[in-house]
Amino acid sequence: MPMLPVVPEVQSHVLAEFDCLDPLLSALRLDSGRLKCTCLAVSRKWLALGTSAGGLHLIQREGWKQRLILTHKEGSITQVSCCPHDEDFIAVATSQGLVVVWELQLERRGRPERVSVSWEHRGQTVTSLCWDTAALRVFAGDKGGKVSFLRAGSSKLGKVGSAFVIFPVQTITTVDSRVVQLGYLDGRLLVSSLSRCYLCDTEREKFWRVGNKERDGEYGACFFPLSRGVTAGQPPLLYCARPGSRVWEASFSGDVLSTHQFKQLLAIPPVPLISYRSEPHYNPAQKSSQSIAFPRLLYFGDQNLLTWTDSAIYVFTPQSGQVLLWTEVKDVVEIAVYRNELFCLHGDGHMSHLSLLSVERCVDRLLRREAWSLATTVCVMFQHAIAPSRSRKSIPIDRLDHLRSQLSVTTHLDLIGQLEEVVAKLEPLDSASSSRRSSISSHESFNVLDCGIYRVISRRGSQSDEETSSLVSQSMLEEERLKEFSFVQEEEEQQQQGAEHGKRQVKGSFHLPMSFCPKHSRIALQAVRDSVSSFVKKTTEKINTLQMNSDLWPRPPDSKDGGQGHVEAVATTAPFPEDVDHEECLDQGNAETDLQDLITATEKIQDPLVLLDPACLKETLQEWIPVLERSEIPSSSPEELTKDGQEEGRRGEDSPQQNGGQEDQREAQDHHIPDKASTEENLRVWSPKPLPPDLQAHLTQLATLYLELDYFGDPVVQKERGVVEVNAFLRRFFFLLDQERVRRMCLLGYGDQPEVHISFMEAMLELTQSSKVVEVIQKGDLLKSLRCLRELQPWSAPMLLAHLHRLYEKHGELAVRSFTQFYPTILPSDITAMAKHSHFLAYLDNLVQSWAEEQRLSFLGSLLQPETLRQDWLELALTHDAPQKSDTLTTDGQPRWHSHFFSWGYGRLLSLLIRLPADLASKQKMAETCRSHGYWTGYVYLCCELQRRTEAFSTICRLDDMSLLEEPSGMVPQTMDEWKMLLQLSQQCSNSRPPSLTNGGSAADHIQTEVTPENLVLRLARAVGPDRALGALQEVGMQSDMELGPHSTLVCELLRVAEKRQRALIQTMLERCDRFLWSQHA
Repeated sequence: MPMLPVVPEVQSHVLAEFDCLDPLLSALRLDSGRLKCTCLAVSRKWLALGTSAGGLHLIQREGWKQRLILTHKEGSITQVSCCPHDEDFIAVATSQGLVVVWELQLERRGRPERVSVSWEHRGQTVTSLCWDTAALRVFAGDKGGKVSFLRAGSSKLGKVGSAFVIFPVQTITTVDSRVVQLGYLDGRLLVSSLSRCYLCDTEREKFWRVGNKERDGEYGACFFPLSRGVTAGQPPLLYCARPGSRVWEASFSGDVLSTHQFKQLLAIPPVPLISYRSEPHYNPAQKSSQSIAFPRLLYFGDQNLLTWTDSAIYVFTPQSGQVLLWTEVKDVVEIAVYRNELFCLHGDGHMSHLSLLSVERCVDRLLRREAWSLATTVCVMFQHAIAPSRSRKSIPIDRLDHLRSQLSVTTHLDLIGQLEEVVAKLEPLDSASSSRRSSISSHESFNVLDCGIYRVISRRGSQSDEETSSLVSQSMLEEERLKEFSFVQEEEEQQQQGAEHGKRQVKGSFHLPMSFCPKHSRIALQAVRDSVSSFVKKTTEKINTLQMNSDLWPRPPDSKDGGQGHVEAVATTAPFPEDVDHEECLDQGNAETDLQDLITATEKIQDPLVLLDPACLKETLQEWIPVLERSEIPSSSPEELTKDGQEEGRRGEDSPQQNGGQEDQREAQDHHIPDKASTEENLRVWSPKPLPPDLQAHLTQLATLYLELDYFGDPVVQKERGVVEVNAFLRRFFFLLDQERVRRMCLLGYGDQPEVHISFMEAMLELTQSSKVVEVIQKGDLLKSLRCLRELQPWSAPMLLAHLHRLYEKHGELAVRSFTQFYPTILPSDITAMAKHSHFLAYLDNLVQSWAEEQRLSFLGSLLQPETLRQDWLELALTHDAPQKSDTLTTDGQPRWHSHFFSWGYGRLLSLLIRLPADLASKQKMAETCRSHGYWTGYVYLCCELQRRTEAFSTICRLDDMSLLEEPSGMVPQTMDEWKMLLQLSQQCSNSRPPSLTNGGSAADHIQTEVTPENLVLRLARAVGPDRALGALQEVGMQSDMELGPHSTLVCELLRVAEKRQRALIQTMLERCDRFLWSQHA
């Protein structure tokens, strides 16, 4: 068996088939060639199957038992729908146009009866049925576009109640084409036809069109209730399918809010279908984009959107604009859904029952059904979902071990080996870690050290202080024991080196009885000692310098151990702690002096006379920075000072030559460290020592002000005062800076220095590393990550930006498209600094389309800060997802024939950019940019704005499209001179046009769209009359060269007749008015 491919981490859900409905269809005789299933519907209790013989089978889902069969003599069943709020009612439509509502009467054990019948659609095929969500009312739409409703009279109300229903059947409207899908929610009826979507308020009898653009084909639409999470209680949304794998998102009032583009998002391999019928198949190389039409849209599962074609099923999460999954399923005709279950009717008549599940739940159900081989395959292919510790709750390790034992060694040897590799990667359910976290959660904060130990910063006077002190004391004892080990080892090395140089050997009997003492063991033991020492220092972070005392050093051995030489060694190191204490006292005094100088310098800047004088403020701040550097940034951290002191103390015990060798090695290291520091300043996100709150606030204001005033560009200051450049200043004093103001300065003031923004993001990533959101992001689930970020409201822009940076590194363009929900906290300038140009365009397009259509232009204008962004964004949109220049431009830079019909990926954004108000120079520059890239519709619009009408008409003639001479997208000639010029240009372009383009089309509609003199004359004749049009043709000298065709001649004659009759009618009306006025005057 070949190695199974591994599905990427982004795929967290699957479609699985656990039940086989073939025996049910066989029992109903629906698997024969004569009788077939034609439609289906599903509810909590029923599975309804319509047949070609006019029968309706009601199957009880619990146990899959047939309960009823309802017969119809009016033709085969074409549509069936179950009432969502009363499962005792079901609606059926037949092929003859009959709509029937059945009342099952199962509660009273009566016979089912027809409570309502409608022949409103007689002779038409009913294409969609939909129930009212609150009343017993059914909506029906047919092939002719008629939409009606049928009230279901219930026998529960009795004959008296049913007599009050005056109009049980009523026609609502007739749309322009066949009804594709109906939907109803909260008093609104949604009608999707072949050309557009309509929204109807059934109570007020009002109608709206959803969007302005038409379509041609079967495209579905549905309501999308917002009943979960932060969107609970908001009005529902509408989703309408559009060509090219697009979906409109509209408000409950019918206003289009945004357009979801799924064409590129579907360029991923299909998720394998988990079914007993065949082994799951996954092809990682299948990554082509899909431009498809969605014939139906259904609200599915937990805030998902389901659609399908004849070969695949697609599940989207429209709130984040992502594809949850798509799976190849052959020959799909119709789908009915209930919660996370879907029933598929296939073209050959068989049915399949699928469930949308997470991978962990799918494996759990397969194990319960003892589908060992299929469960193993899913575990191997989706090992990213099985390996994390959260999966141990549903799939513990012992269940996987049991699964491995159930596989046959003879037939599943390779599968067993792959399963063992997955088991080896499993993360155990760490109950100890969780309990430790729960015990620590009662304290103010904690973090995890590099060695894996939890450091707790507890409250004063709490019980954790005693625990921490006991932990520190235990660590001190452990450190003391390790120092004894290292002391003896160094002593043995000293003895060996003393033998080589003729020195006196120290023969102490206090040592470890080891047969050998290799060098790497000493290094490992020293690493352990350093780790424990680091833990002690970080736990006691309020202590700036570790107070060395005699209790931390090895005690002299007992007299019975002998070893006088060892006593001498201890004696040589005894004065060392006193020297350290003395030096630390001096350092502490210097630090207090520097802090006092800093306070004095800070108070000097707070003088209003200094703050209000820019020159004095600049000079004072430049004098304040060196004081800040001396007081806040020590040459070494307290941990480094303590560690160096310990190393010097141990070196005092070594022989002179050994000491000299170590000093040479240390000098080499010290020579290397400044080189590294000179290239990149150490990033300090935490204060190196505690400061008073008032002083901390003043330092934050002044350090941020110094960064905003940008005094770094003065080379004289940098040379004389030793002031660091801006990036080094930010990295050194980041713990003092205001994060939000620094974020704005990185975008506005230091946009030409990308290293400043990189340092800022590095600092924010380090600050947010301990957030719980980081764990969710690292697991790779984009939806859960976005949900966690939404729960963090109100947002802090720098913190949120750091999390979004992690999401972008993890998911790329998929994540950027969903960042629009964080506007205006996160601005487009933040995304520009973070993402690639192509990804930023996708974000900007989604952001603009998320606004109502009438607000998009003004909203895009508000984003152009500064105005130069307009030209930059225009060039980006013209160079990404755009046609080739060779397809739109000729070799001499002229428009190619019909090249304006090419699709521009960001055409909506381009049309908004060129329509924004701008000065003359900006419009001229945009026009040249559009011309150089071949964006001719934008070029024609800008030429009209710039009054360069001759260039616009010349471009239209070369593009050869009469629709460009119509408003609103085109330009209409306004004077006879322009019509004459247009006639001459069309004659020139017709003569220079290749024969293949001139004579290639034979369709009448294609000929009528060409910009030819004959078509222009007809257009002019409709505007000013045929006589003036032919006169203009004669004035430009083209009447002798061109003869009007029979159609044009007939049109001109009809226009003459219509013009004469119109004049006669006007004359008659004027005469009657005149007689009436005279009669009134008399």
